[in-house]
Amino acid sequence: MSLILFLLIGAIAGWIAGKLLRGGGFGLIGNLVVGIVGAVIGGHLFSYLGVSAGGGLIGSLVTAVIGALVLLFIVGLIKKA
Repeated sequence: MSLILFLLIGAIAGWIAGKLLRGGGFGLIGNLVVGIVGAVIGGHLFSYLGVSAGGGLIGSLVTAVIGALVLLFIVGLIKKA
């Protein structure tokens, strides 16, 4: 059950990040990848800064969305170069 929840949070986080930065999503697989990689980036970023987004479902989603936004921002910078 936790794997399904992890994948669902990843897909939602990728979709939200796509809407905020690009104005659209990346499709189901793209959203999932962006969200999962974003969750890893967000977790490392928050632990490095000593910040906590809180626990539970909402905290995990916030962490994943912020990490996905950072990921998409960096990818956007690389694409422009």
